[in-house]
Amino acid sequence: MTADFTAPPGLRHRQIVVRDTTLHVAEIGDGPPVLLLHGWPEFWATWLPLINRLHGEFRLIAPDLRGFGDSAKSAAPRSDVGANCHADDMAALLHALDLDAVGVVGHDVGAYAAQALARRHPQAVERLLFFNCPTASVGGRWVHDGHVNEVWYQSFQQLGLAEALVGLSREACSLYLGHFLTHWCHRKDAFEPAFEVWVDNFMKPGNLRGGFDWYRSQNALRLAAIDGHAPPSVRIHQPTRVHWGRHDPILKSEWAAFVPEHFDEARVTFCESAGHFVHVEAPDEAAEVFVDVFG
Repeated sequence: MTADFTAPPGLRHRQIVVRDTTLHVAEIGDGPPVLLLHGWPEFWATWLPLINRLHGEFRLIAPDLRGFGDSAKSAAPRSDVGANCHADDMAALLHALDLDAVGVVGHDVGAYAAQALARRHPQAVERLLFFNCPTASVGGRWVHDGHVNEVWYQSFQQLGLAEALVGLSREACSLYLGHFLTHWCHRKDAFEPAFEVWVDNFMKPGNLRGGFDWYRSQNALRLAAIDGHAPPSVRIHQPTRVHWGRHDPILKSEWAAFVPEHFDEARVTFCESAGHFVHVEAPDEAAEVFVDVFG
């Protein structure tokens, strides 16, 4: 049950040029290829609990999204690196790896990117797995019934002040990350074995900005959805599984009811022992679901 963040023997790290940037990619295994797309506050290493359980059966490809982890950073804040940008990066990455259709796993930011990849580059996506799956149909529920107190960070992180404050010291960064990595978890100690690695990552120059740029880029669409004016959603046709953490305080499990509005063929199940980070809080169960989807 405990998440193992130790890198397994044979894990390969590469820097791969895609479009106008360079992405860091961790990769292991020789089986069917599956692309793993992380969220915030995360980077490629969030998938280590699954990588350690599954690398003997699959080829697991875990990039750092543009601006995250050890991928290239922008010199200044940007507001044009939303889901479509990440999706186009991933399509270019798959081309660079000489891969056609692959399985795709998405979580948090990666869930938005995976949906955009399936819509913009459908030939690249064989099937999908989401650990919790935000959609535009959440709409005004982001700020109704007191939930606005959960999403405060999405506005705060758009301020130039945010990067300066959170990155002021290692202690400040630890306090900030620690809030999300415990509050969003049902199993409060899930990230404890790797917490200092998380702080190390986000204290690297530009890494806070890379994550915060996502919220700058997503803001217009987020506000449109809250106001009930989200753009029309193109339905996703690939077979899809959503395994939702029952106790997620930021992406409520009741919002799973909206999944059929966006997917033609989606099965929704729930992890009763996890919150936001199913793949870290319940890695054995997450690995079983993974094999069920891609095996």
